[in-house]
Amino acid sequence: MHGLIVLILVESQSAVRFPRPGRLTWLLLTVTFTCTAMGCIQSIACNKSRIKRENIVVYDLSATIDHCPTVIEENSPIVLRYKTPYFKASARIVMPPLPRNETWVVGWIQACTQMEFYNTYGDVGMSSWELPQLREGLVRAISDSDGVSYPWYGNTTETVTIVGPTSKPSRFVVSMNDNFYPSVTWAVPVSESNTPLLTNIKRDQSFTTWLVALNTTSREKILLHTIKWRMRVDVAVDPSLPLGSRARLVGRVHQDQPRVLSRMEPIPPNAMGRPNANDAQVLMWRPRRGPPLVVIPSK
Repeated sequence: MHGLIVLILVESQSAVRFPRPGRLTWLLLTVTFTCTAMGCIQSIACNKSRIKRENIVVYDLSATIDHCPTVIEENSPIVLRYKTPYFKASARIVMPPLPRNETWVVGWIQACTQMEFYNTYGDVGMSSWELPQLREGLVRAISDSDGVSYPWYGNTTETVTIVGPTSKPSRFVVSMNDNFYPSVTWAVPVSESNTPLLTNIKRDQSFTTWLVALNTTSREKILLHTIKWRMRVDVAVDPSLPLGSRARLVGRVHQDQPRVLSRMEPIPPNAMGRPNANDAQVLMWRPRRGPPLVVIPSK
């Protein structure tokens, strides 16, 4: 977009006077023409965005993990399930007035930065959910979007959209929560046998969560806060015991609380788009003897 400024002199009774006598009185007007690919549109004011980080107020920022243990469910003869406590983040935002033709979205973007997820079946082998690109160090993070609302974690309570022009500040809350609630087969996942052989579940996963304001037209990003959090699960299983009494938590009972960083951390490109972690992960079977096998490929 290009701007063209034209000076126009108009005869007037009360205008600024030229210094030499005998001259007419003139009014000096400045008219701005905004040039676009479609032509020139006359305007009196420039609508260039003046939204800066210091103009956006964030208060009541909260990032916690529920202070409760992971719950183990042994209701099914096919799978064990466990439900971790929730990670929760929320913030109150005050956005300054927006000029016309500007739309901003404020909300949460999350990425997985590390994942270990192993299910051990005695001395037979183990299954593992893996993110190959992350495991091999090809990327620093994988998007944890819901798979629809990229780059956002979700599009309900997780984001708010403000459409300009707005004549006064906009006040709102954005919030999100996340936890694990997977199923793990009692039997070896590549076996036709239903004999329970599961002996251990170990999971250690790390995330970075950003509070971000995004201009939907220019794609300008303003990072407001960065949060780091981690979820760890360690379950010991005795498959010889009756269903309902096989599994127990070992190690830590409660999770470490999230950290709100004092300095902003940039968002890696892979955290902004496809694929998300659910689509990028693969389920591997790694036997004690023999080559590994892909059980469920990435989407």
